[in-house]
Amino acid sequence: MEFDALDKVNLRDSWRMFKIISEIVEGFETLSTTERCVSIFGSARVRPDAQEYKDGEEIARRLVGHGFGIITGGGPGLMEAGNKGATEAGGTSVGLHIHLPHEQGCNPYVKTRVNFRYFFVRKLMFVKYAKAYVVLPGGMGTIDELSEAFVLAQTKRTEPFPIILYDSSFWGGLLDWVRTTMVKRGFIGESELNMLVVKDTPQEVEEYLVSVLGSNNPDF
Repeated sequence: MEFDALDKVNLRDSWRMFKIISEIVEGFETLSTTERCVSIFGSARVRPDAQEYKDGEEIARRLVGHGFGIITGGGPGLMEAGNKGATEAGGTSVGLHIHLPHEQGCNPYVKTRVNFRYFFVRKLMFVKYAKAYVVLPGGMGTIDELSEAFVLAQTKRTEPFPIILYDSSFWGGLLDWVRTTMVKRGFIGESELNMLVVKDTPQEVEEYLVSVLGSNNPDF
């Protein structure tokens, strides 16, 4: 008996389900031993000579000094900065690399790599294995990751965790719009914005996360 068109679509969807499961299993098995990790997000288009890149490196180095590992998307730009800072400081450096048609490959500073085809599986790994998010300046992909984390915490689908927006000059306009438009029209509560913390220097990020999550550095 030959399959009709609908049968073929259903069969493809069934096989796709197994691909999704395999990605989840691989992610869980690879990352199950990671502890005290912080996810760093930001633009893939930032060059190494940019101040944002240097700040990303410094944030990662400082956090590794307190026993935190670093998780990024594994790509170039600010993801590379996070992995570079972690690796050069001798810490855990994880890259959750997504296959994209026009994206560059995984950066050379990733020590533990997991490959993904599905964004939603990759997001699951970020949330499951991160104790905090540090969101550097970026584009729509960065905003997507930020929104995902915010909504999960807002709806209590996950335990609340620190979400730091780095660089008030970049994020200030967005936060002003949320307050003057979303809050004013009742689409979000003012108190819910307290889940987002804005910091402007690597030292401020370090001090805030240590105050919330503690440190493995007895000298701090």
